[in-house]
Amino acid sequence: MNSYQFSTALELRDDIAKKRVSPVEVVKQTLERIEAAEPRLNCFVTLTPDVAMDSARRAEKAIMRGDPVGPLHGIPISVKDLIAVGGIRQTFGSRAMAENIATVDAPSVSRVISAGACIVGKTTTSEFGCKAVGDSPLSGITRNPWDVTKTPGGSSCGAAASVAAGLTPFALGTDGGGSIRAPAAFTGIFGIKPQFARVPVFPPSATPTLGHVGPLARTVRDAALLLGVIAGGDTRDPFSLQGSVPDFLHSCEQPVKGMKIAWSPNLGYAKPTAEVVSIVESALMNFKDMGCEVVLLKDGIGADPADLWMAEFYAGVGTRLSKILNDSPQLLDAAVADTLAVAINQGMRSYYQTVFDRYDFRERVRAVFEEFDLLLSPTLPIAACDVGVDVPKELEGSNLCTWQYYTYPFNLTGQPAASVPVGFTSSGLPVGMQMVAKLGRETDIFRAAAAFEEARPWATLTPPFA
Repeated sequence: MNSYQFSTALELRDDIAKKRVSPVEVVKQTLERIEAAEPRLNCFVTLTPDVAMDSARRAEKAIMRGDPVGPLHGIPISVKDLIAVGGIRQTFGSRAMAENIATVDAPSVSRVISAGACIVGKTTTSEFGCKAVGDSPLSGITRNPWDVTKTPGGSSCGAAASVAAGLTPFALGTDGGGSIRAPAAFTGIFGIKPQFARVPVFPPSATPTLGHVGPLARTVRDAALLLGVIAGGDTRDPFSLQGSVPDFLHSCEQPVKGMKIAWSPNLGYAKPTAEVVSIVESALMNFKDMGCEVVLLKDGIGADPADLWMAEFYAGVGTRLSKILNDSPQLLDAAVADTLAVAINQGMRSYYQTVFDRYDFRERVRAVFEEFDLLLSPTLPIAACDVGVDVPKELEGSNLCTWQYYTYPFNLTGQPAASVPVGFTSSGLPVGMQMVAKLGRETDIFRAAAAFEEARPWATLTPPFA
């Protein structure tokens, strides 16, 4: 029997369309792999085998009839538990929402279903996406397939770990401060937070000006394929970008010669380990060899905007959860509850000052990008830390999420940003490089990331767990 464990989505799409591969067999194998992996990795909070197999059978019948098929026809996919799948549990990683059933499909979900994908389950998340590590009081600890004593990061922990382990070729995640890019870096896969509102969000996020939906995948082109499906306007999301969607797959074929790239090892304030910086710096030579100009950004992007991000993110989540905080805080992760309580007690004047300061920050960063196509940095200051901690011991004193340093600034600006695998530490843990593009220019990320992937392929490297 053929194994499709590490087949790419594009390979599966073509093989299914040409009747070389049965979508029923692909999904059946996927569910078997998930069942075998769950006791050790714990990537899923809710499995949907009946939904997946029904979709696979319909996909197979359509192929046999010669019907037109969608771009994701018969391909298994998972959905993070912060994203609604109608009729399926949506717990947000919280005991307070353990029995909640989503009433509608999120736009991204309805689009992958229309494109023919088979949803195998809802992946784990830290509670309401509020921590940068992969655990919650409801679902427990999710583990990193490169080392099961380490976290895959958060909050898209189950999505990243499952893709890295070869359970599905890609997954839908969310990113309000780094929740796609951080776990992608910790697990050695590609993840992109597209331009703000490129993918519509509905029902509304608790952090409506920070939240993004995007793909995690083992290859750049698989992510481009998925993003092309889920992107596009939706009138239920007033922020969503209207008009045509860029051809992300086509951009993967475009040359990078002549691109001007800024490099910052610390953005001006971060505290990375020397090993992480060295590994990411090694990637710069590839871009020089491909004809790009690489320039050190001496001052980074200025002062750390952590306070601006915290005021917006945690105040939004805290306001949404105010009844639970008041009536039954014991249902929440204690670290999350404490952080939210502080955030919602900020005064109105103080809050609006941070709103105006955020506009100033966005303008400062926009000016930096006038001279460059991309900004490169580490995605995270460290490789994956131990499971069961809220803040890595190397970075104690930081907030639940602000120890990430590099990711949340670009939720404040809304710019597209991705994490690309660039190597491994001496202990065998993956390290990611962040790519940030100008507003609306995901295509620059895809062409640079695809070129780098061709120069230094990573998708054939599989974790020990697999």
